[in-house]
Amino acid sequence: MNMSDAQSDLESQIAFLENTVLGLDKAMASQQQQILELQTQLRMLHGEIKTQGARLDEVDTTSLDAPPPHY
Repeated sequence: MNMSDAQSDLESQIAFLENTVLGLDKAMASQQQQILELQTQLRMLHGEIKTQGARLDEVDTTSLDAPPPHY
């Protein structure tokens, strides 16, 4: 293998690695966007659960625990 072939081989490997890095960068950016969207959805769900919990706390359960009037 002469110097020109070795240089060509190295340039080919570098081009492949650069392409791989670009692909991984795009994948990571996409995953980061998905993580941000999931965090937003999680915050919304957490708020809804807190709201539902507050509504349940407001429900008068004493009438549910009392025996029916015919006893």
